[in-house]
Formats: sequence, C-alpha cells, structure tokens
Amino acid sequence: MKILEGKGVSKSFGGLKAVSDVEFYVEEGEILGLIGPNGAGKTTFFNLLSGALPMDSGTVLFGGQKISGLKPNQICRAGMGRTFQAAKNFPGMAVYGNVMMGALFGKPGRSASEAEQITDEVLDFVGLTEYKDKMVTDIPLSAQKQLEVARALATRPKLLLLDEVMAGLNPTEVEDAMKLILRIRDSGITVIMIEHVMRAIMTICDRILVLHHGAKIAEGTPQEISTSKTVIEIYLGES
Repeated sequence: MKILEGKGVSKSFGGLKAVSDVEFYVEEGEILGLIGPNGAGKTTFFNLLSGALPMDSGTVLFGGQKISGLKPNQICRAGMGRTFQAAKNFPGMAVYGNVMMGALFGKPGRSASEAEQITDEVLDFVGLTEYKDKMVTDIPLSAQKQLEVARALATRPKLLLLDEVMAGLNPTEVEDAMKLILRIRDSGITVIMIEHVMRAIMTICDRILVLHHGAKIAEGTPQEISTSKTVIEIYLGES
C-alpha cells in the first residue's frame, strides 16, 4: 500500500529548476533512499514534501489525502516527521527538553505526563538516555544526529524523512545509525533517507530514487541502481 505518492512535483528558484516534474511513490513499511550529486535537489524535495517550501506545481498525497499546500505543522501532525541536514536542535536546552518539544508539538492538547512518557521511550529507543540532562552543545556530533531523529520520532510519525543523518560520522557510528534506521522501520515507521554513504544506502534501502539537476533519472532496487550505466556515470563512479 502506498503511504506517500506524488505527481509533477516541481520547484524553481528564478530560472533554476531545483525539482522538475518528479513522480514518485513510497510503499508503507519500506526504506526509500534518495541519492544524487550535491545540488541535485534532494533537500529541496524534502522541503516540498514537509511543507517548508511551497510547490510551484504538482500534487502529493499522504495516506490518500492531499497534503500539497498544507503548512509544515499541519503535515507534521498528519504524521510526517523530518530531520535536517544541519542539525536544528535547540542549543539552549538539554537533550530531554529537545525531545519533549517534539512530543508536545506532535499532537495538540497532549498532556505533559504523556509527553514525558513519550520522551522517555524515545530516548531509550535511540540510545540517548545517558545524555538526557546534558546541554545540546555538550554532546558529540553522533549524539546530536541521534537527537534530531529522537525529536522527530517524538512527534509520533508514520513516515520519517532523514536528511543525511550519517554525514560526519565514523564507520562505527555509521553502523549504529544503520541499525537505528532498521529499528525505526521495524517499529512500523516508513522511512525516506537522503544519504551519501553508499554502503548504508545499498545495504538497508528497499528501493532507491536518483535525482540529477532536479529531475528523476533512475529508480529501482539497490542492485538495479548500482548497475545503472546512467547512475554510474553521473554519480556513483566506476568503483
């Protein structure tokens, strides 16, 4: 069953087409990878899905309901969470407060006690309990990336957009991030992930969508994408 689908999704900045007539779908329960060279339009595409930017044209359906044209808070509360390429954690708050903000924002009228329960559960799930009383500025990069994910999870999403959560991590931390994403999927949350770490993309994604100059140039399984002549020439390289 398709949880998210779009047709003709487009966005231009002046004369530059950042996202051009993209048609896509995401099956419920899968991990979809989104790859492409820098400047391919990947983060802009996320911004269009999450309502952070208005589309010039096109339609996006989430759970069968049209969400294109809605505000970010409305899309979030409909069940779509996201992280950002550059961490958007609240630096003046402790880790616990950051996750609590997600829990309180995710559903209007949620009580403080319910938000606290969600916060405790999410911190344990992502492995951040030991840092819960630390200020954001006092935790390592890997924990800051986990915190981005935790705050998004605290909104209780059905679909999670992950924007380069492995950037800057060492191989051990990348392995841990891969395991976390698989646990997120196994918990019943569908995932779309932008990532340049090809080992992760090829290992944990069910399907991959490739953007170049804002247009979709390929779509398929990791095996299909890794052997696509077009994708190799434009992005992956011969190695």
